[in-house]
Amino acid sequence: MSRTGRPKTELILTDEEREQLLRWSRRPTSAQALALRSRIILGCAEGLDNTSVAAQVGCSTNTVSKWRARFVASQLDGLMDEARPGRPASISADQVEEVVVATLESTPKNATHWSRAKMAERSGLSKSTIGRVWKAFELKPHRQNGFKLSNDPLFVEKVYDVVGLYLNPPEAAVVYCVDEKTQVQALARSQPAFPMMPGMPEKRTHDYMRHGTTSLFAAFNTADGSVISSIHRRHRSIEFQKFLNKINADVPDEFAVHLVCDNYSTHKSPTIKRWLEAHPRFTMHFTPTYSSWINQVERFFAYVTADLLQRSDHRSVQALEADVRNWVKAWNENPKPFIWTKSAEQILESLKRLLQRTSDAGH
Repeated sequence: MSRTGRPKTELILTDEEREQLLRWSRRPTSAQALALRSRIILGCAEGLDNTSVAAQVGCSTNTVSKWRARFVASQLDGLMDEARPGRPASISADQVEEVVVATLESTPKNATHWSRAKMAERSGLSKSTIGRVWKAFELKPHRQNGFKLSNDPLFVEKVYDVVGLYLNPPEAAVVYCVDEKTQVQALARSQPAFPMMPGMPEKRTHDYMRHGTTSLFAAFNTADGSVISSIHRRHRSIEFQKFLNKINADVPDEFAVHLVCDNYSTHKSPTIKRWLEAHPRFTMHFTPTYSSWINQVERFFAYVTADLLQRSDHRSVQALEADVRNWVKAWNENPKPFIWTKSAEQILESLKRLLQRTSDAGH
């Protein structure tokens, strides 16, 4: 005779409880922990055993058992986190939910986003309480990140092509991520900087004099992190061809060369196409439009900006170019490759989730 385990206490929902659980489980802005607990109870109410519910919602059977017992004992209140030792909470779960939902689903009058003061005024809670609620739910209304989705009709194919080079590079070949950092400015601050002191950061003037611009051409070796670079005052096809000639001279003849580039017109000009036909060991791989994040050389440029350019003070383009050359030389003394971990499938799945959240937010 098979074992059935200890009999479970029957779990029956009222209409009001079912409605509340459905609301918690379906709203995309609910706390994920509460949404999971709601789905567990809804599954248990359908008469499913703990193992079936765990498989359905994607958690362990112990988790299902815990929240089934908590709900049977205390109904909806049992799904809330237990009180911590110390002074009792001064606000209710409903007030917390109201603050979270208002933060995510509304904006204040005559403002684009909530501040602690505005939310405190709306909710009747203190600014410090609003701050603690936002911290607990990792909400930061004052911050935003930019994004732009690619409209490239060959987006999927290009992602597979480029990521395939990173994760499974061809044999007897080198892979370089190539781009130009254009309009690098030689900026001279109007006054000398005040040096950092204990308790006081370095201070620089906001105004400066411009002394011209230059462009850094870089090819980042994805295998070892070394960089081939050139500096040119302009960034036309003729300069890019000169840079390709430098790569060709630096890479031993026995290796094929794969270049990951963006869709800048210079990289596709007739001059470059003729050069590529004359150098068949070179193959160009183009990233999708609006997808600079997939080109590893952009991360290298970020290091150049943070380490050198962000606080630069140069009285001439020549001085700027000399510092850039020295910086790249120092980088190549101890190069570090960037470890690419995500497969094309994982990237596409992440973008699918982003599109879903974007679509849900528009309704």
